[in-house]
Amino acid sequence: MALTEDQIDAIGEQLVGKFKQIFDPEIPVDIYELGLIYDAHINEEGEVKVTMTLTSPNCPVAESLPLEVEQKVEEIEGVTKAYVEITFEPTWDRDMMSEEAKFELGML
Repeated sequence: MALTEDQIDAIGEQLVGKFKQIFDPEIPVDIYELGLIYDAHINEEGEVKVTMTLTSPNCPVAESLPLEVEQKVEEIEGVTKAYVEITFEPTWDRDMMSEEAKFELGML
């Protein structure tokens, strides 16, 4: 059964909450505030594709972090499958962090 626009919107709102529950182990800030999430697309079948990056290509959680994102996203009611695509275009830098993240890290 296809999701309605309202259901898709509700999933979209819940995605941010899930992203804020996932932390980069090297930096005490969640992946959303760090600016690691570039995009999230939800289709009518409930599949979610998340495009994200890592703080560096050599990030020690390069294998585990995408799996954690998929697992958290799949906890949302209505989501049938989550896929994470890692990209390094554009390359992450500190300017992608929210003001909240910069404050938390003492950069403001």
